[in-house]
Amino acid sequence: MNTRFRSTGDPQLDEAVQQWLSWDKNWRTRAQVRSLVEAGRLEDLRTRLCGRMSFGTAGLRAPMGAGFTRINDLTVIQSTQGLHAYLCRCCVDLGSRGVVVGFDTRGQEDSGCTSQRLARLTAAVMLSRDVPVHLFSSFVPTPYVSYAVKKLGAAAGVMITASHNPKEDNGYKVYWCNGAQISTPHDKEILQSIEEQLEPWSSSCWDEELVDRCSLRTDPLNHINTCYMDEVSSLCFHRDLNLSCSMRFVHSSFHGVGHVFVQQAFYAFGLAPPIPVPEQKDPDPNFSSVHCPNPEEGESVLALSFLLAEREDVCVVLATDPDADRLAVAEKADGCGWKVFTGNELAALLGWWMFFNWKEAHPDPADTQKVYMLSTSVSSRILQTVACTEGFHFEETLPGFKWIGNRIHELTKTGNNVLFAFEESIGFLCGSLLPEKDGVSSAAVVAEMAVYLKNKNLSLKQQLLNIYQTYGHHVSRTSYVVCDDPPTIQNIFHRIRNFDGEASYPKACGGVRIVDVRDVTTGYDSSRPDLRSVLPVTSSHMITFTLQNGVVATLRNSGTEPKIKYYTEFCAAPGDGSAVVPLRPGVPSGGGASEGHRRPAGRVPGARKEQADSPQRLAPPPGRCFLLVMSHPVRRQRA
Repeated sequence: MNTRFRSTGDPQLDEAVQQWLSWDKNWRTRAQVRSLVEAGRLEDLRTRLCGRMSFGTAGLRAPMGAGFTRINDLTVIQSTQGLHAYLCRCCVDLGSRGVVVGFDTRGQEDSGCTSQRLARLTAAVMLSRDVPVHLFSSFVPTPYVSYAVKKLGAAAGVMITASHNPKEDNGYKVYWCNGAQISTPHDKEILQSIEEQLEPWSSSCWDEELVDRCSLRTDPLNHINTCYMDEVSSLCFHRDLNLSCSMRFVHSSFHGVGHVFVQQAFYAFGLAPPIPVPEQKDPDPNFSSVHCPNPEEGESVLALSFLLAEREDVCVVLATDPDADRLAVAEKADGCGWKVFTGNELAALLGWWMFFNWKEAHPDPADTQKVYMLSTSVSSRILQTVACTEGFHFEETLPGFKWIGNRIHELTKTGNNVLFAFEESIGFLCGSLLPEKDGVSSAAVVAEMAVYLKNKNLSLKQQLLNIYQTYGHHVSRTSYVVCDDPPTIQNIFHRIRNFDGEASYPKACGGVRIVDVRDVTTGYDSSRPDLRSVLPVTSSHMITFTLQNGVVATLRNSGTEPKIKYYTEFCAAPGDGSAVVPLRPGVPSGGGASEGHRRPAGRVPGARKEQADSPQRLAPPPGRCFLLVMSHPVRRQRA
């Protein structure tokens, strides 16, 4: 294998290029590096080769292509070698329990990287060390890997997916033996282990065909799918009504894995199969019918679903993201147009629904002492309000479903019942069938809830208003600014933490006094006597401000995308509708976008060029980004 190349003039970079060419056996990604060297694109080479990926809120995630900071054959082999070494230290029966491996439908022709190939290489590394591998023979929803780890008693699981990220990206998501995504300290220990296992062990690690001839490889697809569909029916409470109702639904799988599995989940509930959006039913790694494969973006990416629903006279649209762990829901409005529910609004509906049906079967108030609902700290506090009224327990975790999943494991171990958990980014889990958000089961649950409400002459929106009348209106606004430059993000949060001098946070926002600050990055919480946050300290940035007028606003950097996100909420007392009016100018309101979907609030320097049909982006100076995010709602633009 030829490893000679023209020197870049930078000894450190030359060493990284030499290392890559020595280890990488994928001719496409080797050619990419050689092309960059010949073109003298040194900064691109440094970005790709002089660093490594780290675990975010959803594992390793990056663009596909050549380089140690990208997802490709070599970095997946390195990651799996590190995972194997760590599992050997933690799991004495790894050789009997094995590892689950799944994949979605992503792929990139230029680098030869497909999710299926990367999954097979993951399996090959494990098989080369005599570790049994439960490798799915076809694409599956991400929650299937979590479910399979628990069901099969595996030591760990790996899912190759980038969920709803742009088509250029892919990822490597790791699940622990409890079925939940890894969190601290496992993530840091695995990264350290990867650093110690960088050189591929042998040619077997590159042998994709090993999975076809090794007796240690099994295919769990049929068994897991059958078990999952049997167990998901436990979330069905009104089968007879479902069987007799003529209500129909439209479903989009966003060019991903969801179509077949959502169809089967509807069958398990006794529901008529949803009408698929034909242009988005089958897998397509280019996501050719949408500018962004994220149903959370709302109306702009649900246009085909709405057109089909109008033609078929359907009033509820369901959309799962490409790996089917998230769910978006829209309902035809009374007059015209569509109401796209936010994640927080759907959580209010689903939380009410799960508790309503549980209470029907458990009328004794004492039974609520073992009932829990969970959400992330940037999500709506509507379930906390419901819990205070109804007597069950509510807890919040750090952002990322890995924290919820691990907490579910802890609670169920002690005999508690987690009825519902969610994160505001349309991630829901009904029941505790598995410790991961699940768009497949959530789609069936929402459909049954809509059928039940229709039988009561209620729409989803009307029931949401009933919930707010009972427990108080909770008005949330969420958005983001885009920033591709990590140092700029660091500077923004450094500026916020030193706003009026060293270690000094902002004292007001839009003329409203900030009464409390919680910074989980530093472990500070001004509302507590000891000034220490009860949430675990995290390496990512997240600061929450409580304003004198009752608004709670959180600013954080995304763990999966180049975004700075903000979340705001204002709550009213039960029966008080005052919170439904727009928040006063200057208060963080998320820019006044129509209810039901988020729009980007702006762009900071270093952002990549947008597609022509993307929303207009702004370029505020880094030092003023906090003021843009928190105090300039008028600047959000529609697509």
